[in-house]
Amino acid sequence: MARKMKAGLYTLLCAGMLIYAVPRLSIGNGWTQETLFGVIWICMVLLIIAAQLHDLLGVDEKTDEEIRKLKRYKYWRLQQRIIQQAERDRGNG
Repeated sequence: MARKMKAGLYTLLCAGMLIYAVPRLSIGNGWTQETLFGVIWICMVLLIIAAQLHDLLGVDEKTDEEIRKLKRYKYWRLQQRIIQQAERDRGNG
């Protein structure tokens, strides 16, 4: 839950930053350095907002669950190997 709150907060902060900055950027005066900076800055903020919305909407929840299951399985397999090795060592000792 904290992860979604964090993503929501970052989305709102970036949106506020975008609303505040866009009127102050000098865009539309030809391809000057200021225009290029403004376009790149806006694209970067929109990319950050898109990434936060992607996280906020939980697009990868199924993938995250599959990764958790795989990690649990690997941990279980490791435990089984350790138990088998301990049993073999006890039998030889």
